[in-house]
Amino acid sequence: MIICRVTGMVVSTIKHCTLTGHKLLICEEGDGASGGSRRIVAVDLVGAGEGDLVLVCRGSAAQKALGDAVPADAAIVGVIDAAGDVHPVGRTGGCDS
Repeated sequence: MIICRVTGMVVSTIKHCTLTGHKLLICEEGDGASGGSRRIVAVDLVGAGEGDLVLVCRGSAAQKALGDAVPADAAIVGVIDAAGDVHPVGRTGGCDS
């Protein structure tokens, strides 16, 4: 998994049918504070929003989270409450909520 900062949203009216209903978010690797970070598009599985620090799975781990039918190689699987000097943001959730 990698830590990313959500920096925006992708709007795509024409896409593979298995992506319908999934929110696509632009994520910058790291905390987004340093310029020139690598940007990726990830399928949001947890209700993340712009500015959130998130956990992103890539490759086969993303496929496991999304299901084999979804053609994506990155998935947001968690919103980070605290990491290093990042302070809690008061969100709750998970598979059982």
